[in-house]
Formats: sequence, structure tokens, C-alpha cells
Amino acid sequence: MTAIPAGVAKPDEVPNRGLITLSIMLATIMQVLDTTIANVALPSMQADLGASTDTITWVLTSYIVAAAIMTPMTGWLSDRFGRKRVFLTSVVGFVVSSMLCGISLNLSQMVGFRILQGLFGAAIVPLSQTFLLDINPKEKHGQAMAMWGAGIMVGPIIGPTLGGWLTESFNWRWVFFINLPVGIVAFLGCAAFLPEAVRRLRKFDFFGFAMLSIGVGALQLMLDRGAAIEWFSALEIWIYAFLAATGFWVFVFHIRGAADPFINPRIFRDRNFVTGLLFIFVIGVILLASLALLPPMLSTIFGYPTITTGMVMAPRGMGTMVSMILVGRLVRSVDARYLVVTGLGLTILSLYIMTGFSPQMDDRLIIESGVIQGLGLGLVFVPLSTVAFATLAPEFRADATALFSLVRNIGSSIGISVVSLMLTRNIQINHAELGAGLTPFNPVVSAMIPGAVSGNSTVLTQLNGLVTQQALMISYIDDFKLMMIVTMAAVPLALFLRKPKAAGPAIAME
Repeated sequence: MTAIPAGVAKPDEVPNRGLITLSIMLATIMQVLDTTIANVALPSMQADLGASTDTITWVLTSYIVAAAIMTPMTGWLSDRFGRKRVFLTSVVGFVVSSMLCGISLNLSQMVGFRILQGLFGAAIVPLSQTFLLDINPKEKHGQAMAMWGAGIMVGPIIGPTLGGWLTESFNWRWVFFINLPVGIVAFLGCAAFLPEAVRRLRKFDFFGFAMLSIGVGALQLMLDRGAAIEWFSALEIWIYAFLAATGFWVFVFHIRGAADPFINPRIFRDRNFVTGLLFIFVIGVILLASLALLPPMLSTIFGYPTITTGMVMAPRGMGTMVSMILVGRLVRSVDARYLVVTGLGLTILSLYIMTGFSPQMDDRLIIESGVIQGLGLGLVFVPLSTVAFATLAPEFRADATALFSLVRNIGSSIGISVVSLMLTRNIQINHAELGAGLTPFNPVVSAMIPGAVSGNSTVLTQLNGLVTQQALMISYIDDFKLMMIVTMAAVPLALFLRKPKAAGPAIAME
């Protein structure tokens, strides 16, 4: 068992734990919301900032890449300058850069301020998880992770709805201004109640950080730009792929032999933590890939406005919150593997239901599948977040939570890119296959649609619209099937999780 350093309060002696949790979660939700809240405001930004359809996406890309590169720095920064100071600085920097985004006059300013927003916001999520693990005794880690997970998983769900409402009711600038009151309350609460943590002097492994940054940054750029430039048919994507592969490869071999590596490779000796990284990657794929698919599907096929889309998807978040509240207590008495497998089973069931979607249905199946998927992901996320860190020494937590967040975000980016690529290609294939049989020489077509034989343009336009709608629906179903298969493939990973002992061993520091 790892001893508590002198001068640091034991978890069961931390005062104002409730206020600390509230303040931390306000900051966390504020940061997580910004990963999706700006998406629906892009068309309005494009007009005001004088950007083209291609360049306006840099508002999203710049934030994602900056946050991805900065996230691994969380551990070193918190050890060098103190977790509390880094967290407070991150909150202030995030709020200030959000305000600067809101008053941007052109695209260059917006992209620059979004980079700052990503750099400052990168440490908020991993450090919030670290603080909640620090201030709670081991037997309450499940409840703490339930609270943290609710903010992490519900934030992206309500982000597009909140962003759409702010844009329609006010203007797109309020998507960023909304962070000011939330950030002020979070900062005051954290400044007053967050406990100090012992600092550790660590040399900064610049080479290791540079290689990891090149790998992460190039991978994120490849995933973001791929769809726009036809993936590997463009030289740009090959360059990104080469840089990503080289960066990761050099980083792995560097940390194995470096005296003071940027990330201590001994972290990866913990089986629970490594399994947790694999699981959180899958959750990242499923959660944000689903969120990326559903809003455009509901808008394009069913004709739902933004507000209605948000209302239909809201039960998904409610299911997540309910399951997290329940599992926060169950994780103390039920084997985490059973909870994870049950959660994956519910997620598979929800995706199976989604493969039965059709343009003629009402919103019942969408709501039901959303609630079931929310329940399932909640059952997976909480025990996973608890067990993954159960046998790690507290000294490793900042680095480990940073990796946890980074892998989740990479999984999300890969998931969104893959389902988007499949959707685009399958629409063309399905449209061609469905349209192949709709010829004037087909007696069924000539009998049911007489105008198609005579070449009536109005009838042909309507017929093409129906074919396009069906092709689009089939393509969405194909994506849901892919996610279902990925989830099924993740089930055996639960066998590698170990239930930690009451006073489980921690990895020793050198």
C-alpha cells in the first residue's frame, strides 16, 4: 500500500469534499461541452468570419489537435508546478480564450484563440479525475468516478442541443460566452477548497514529448482532413500517416531506454490499466461516433430541427446518468467484470435495435435505443474508470489520467472518421444498387410509377429522392452494424480485468 506523503491530507480527512466535487465537475463539463457545442454554430460563424466551407472546419480541428498534443503534458506540469496551480491556470486560460473566441473578427483570430483554448483546456479533464481519486477513500472511488463519468459522457450529448439553442436564440458568439459564468464559479470553488498536492521534481524529456506530440498531432490531422481530401489519394494524408507512425514508433523505443522518460513505461505493467485503455478506446469510438451519426440522420432523413433532435437524444443522457448513479454503489459489492459485460451487452442490444431503423418509423425506437445505450455505456464507464486506477500508485495518477483521456479522444476521432468514411462510400454504392433496377423496362416500375416510363421529370426527381433516402438509411444501418461488431469484439477484454484487493499493491516508484 502506498503511504500518504507528509503534509498531504488523507482522503477520508479532506474537508469540503462536496464543494470540491461540484467545482471540479463544473470545470470539467465546461471543457467537455466545447468538444461538440461549436459544431452546430459553424454555418453562422462562416458568414461572420468570412470563411469558406473548407476553412471553417479549422475552428474544430485547431481545438482538437491542440488539446491532443497538450494532454500528455498534464502529468509533468502537475508534478512540476502543483496540481492545484495547474488546474486553476487551466480554468482561467480556458475561460479567457473562450471570451477571445467569442469576440473574434476573422478566421485567423478564431483559429488562434481556439488553439489557446485547446492548450489550456487539455489538463482540465485528466486533473479532475486525478483530484476525485485523491480526495476520496478507495471504497468511494466508484461513486467518485460515477460523478466524473456523468459529466464526461453527458457533456457531448447535450453540447449540440445547447449550441443550437444559443445560436438560434442569441448568436454563435454565446457558444463561447456561456463559459464565463461557469468558469468563474468553478475557479472560485477550486481556489477556495482544492487541497495542495506534493510536487515531484522531474526532468522534462523534451525529445519524448516532441515525438509523442508529432505522433498525436499528425494522427489527429490525418483523421480530420482525410474525408475532405479523399484520404490516401492525397499526398497530404500520406505525410500525416508517416509522421504519426514515426512519432509513435520513436516515442515507444525512446521511453524504454531513457533515464527520465516523459511517461514512465512501468505504468504499462499494470494489467488493469492497460485493459482500461483498450476499453476506453472502444467507448470513445462508440459514444462520439453515435453522436456524430444521429444528428445528421435525424435532420436529413426525418427532417427534425435542431431543438427536436436534442429532445429526442436527451433520454440517452438520462440513461447514462441513471446507470452511473446505480453503478457507483454497485461497484463496491459487484465484480467489475460482471458490470462491464452487462454494460457491453446493453450497448450491443441498443446498436442491434438501431440496425432496424427505417425512414417510416416514429421516434420511439430512437429514444428506446438511446436509453439502453446510455445505460450500457454508464455500466461500462464507471467500473472501468475505477478498476483501471485501482492498483496504480498515486504518483502515477496524473500521467495515467492524461493517457486515459488521450486514448479516449483518439478513439473518438478514429470512430468518427471511420463511420463518416463508410457512410460516404456506402451512400454511393447503395444508391447505385437500388437505382439499377429502377428502369422503364422493369414491369413493376412501369406499373407502379407510370411517369417513370414516359420520362416525366417531376416523377423522376421524386423517385431519385426516395432512392437517395433509402440509400442513406441503409448506409447509417451499416455503420450501426460496424459499431455493434466492434463492441462485441471488446467483450473478451473483460476477462483481463482483475478485481483489486482491499489494499491492492501499487506499482513502486524507482
